[in-house]
Amino acid sequence: MIRIKTSIRNRRPAGPLWFRWGICAAIAPALALGGWTSPAASAVVTVPSPSAASPSPDSGSAAVSAPEPIRHPPLAGKQPSTHARADALIDVASGRLLAGHNGDKEMKIASLTKIMTAIVAIENGRLNDTVTVSKNAAGKEGSSLYLRLGEKIKLENLLYGLMLRSGNDAATAIAEHVGGSLEGFVYLMNRKSEELGLTHTHFANPHGLDQPEHYSSANDLAALTAYALHNDTFKTIVRTKFRKAPNPNDPWDYEWKNKNRMLTMYDGADGVKTGYTKQALRCLVSSATRGGQQLVAVTLNDGDDWQDHRKLLDYGFERFPLQLVVKKGEPVAGNPYVAAADFRYPFEAGERADLRVRVMPLASTDIAYAFGSRGTLSFRLGDNVIGRVGLVEAPGAVSPVAPGGSGGPASRTPVPEHRP
Repeated sequence: MIRIKTSIRNRRPAGPLWFRWGICAAIAPALALGGWTSPAASAVVTVPSPSAASPSPDSGSAAVSAPEPIRHPPLAGKQPSTHARADALIDVASGRLLAGHNGDKEMKIASLTKIMTAIVAIENGRLNDTVTVSKNAAGKEGSSLYLRLGEKIKLENLLYGLMLRSGNDAATAIAEHVGGSLEGFVYLMNRKSEELGLTHTHFANPHGLDQPEHYSSANDLAALTAYALHNDTFKTIVRTKFRKAPNPNDPWDYEWKNKNRMLTMYDGADGVKTGYTKQALRCLVSSATRGGQQLVAVTLNDGDDWQDHRKLLDYGFERFPLQLVVKKGEPVAGNPYVAAADFRYPFEAGERADLRVRVMPLASTDIAYAFGSRGTLSFRLGDNVIGRVGLVEAPGAVSPVAPGGSGGPASRTPVPEHRP
């Protein structure tokens, strides 16, 4: 049970109600009033939540979303060194940046571009669409699926060819189909970058061949990949080691083996993309999952990337294990509210003692109240808000009512002030 000492009225709190987070019972966290230290210089990455949407009558529960970007605590202590000009390591669930150097340096990224190509196509296209290969796509230089002019192939199969074999012809065909033209698709890519807050990224094509205004950074690629891995279709494609697809031109099927060697050389590896051009040199984004925790590593211009990724991922799993902070359905003491979702976070040893939480009750006049939301719990380390969880009424709970009110789970009358 979450125990609080606060006031809840029919309005938003005038100021922050932050409480130090600790453990006061075998299974229940407790809250006690506390302050916090001055913030340190922050090294953070924002990962927008794919589920960050307003609640609706069809949602079934209150939204578990943040009204503004969630920022994360600064990096701490010694980090692993790599051979890369820039690198980054991020926890997918929380968006916390765990390690990195030169993370905001704008660099050539080669076929890592196709991570954005894939997620934009998945979100804007239809997997069952039939794509007709144009002359421009069939003749695209670089790595290729060897598609032929006029060939018809499902968008889903093109996405597998894109991410497993890094086909530049597939990237071009996808872009022309989903965006209406290369220019239209590149517009969608850059619009997505803006939506995700990728401030050191700009795309000029869907395949990653070197162009002057085509670049990204290790931190941006980490945030982008963490976002994309919340999409089940993307997640399934990038962890696939081998794929067959119908070939309309020959009596045999296409057979695509994933170029990402991490899938076979690292325990728990499940994605995502290799890259190389003469200007970018070796680039790699990898992901791995252990014990329910998924991490993403990024290296740009790294001659020993396979070993460096093993080092980065090992560091993350060992030093920042994902921990359960709040369990879905856990009650807030003194109120008919429970957490609407689990909240987990990768804490370094000793950090959790500094966790603070703010209870933010929702006014009964707010439109979200009619859809089941009763407020949020905001979690904070230092000067950084690290996550938010929605509050809903406990099953079977009856809201306290003002005189004359009808009560019941959907009551929109004020909740009386609680004084422990």
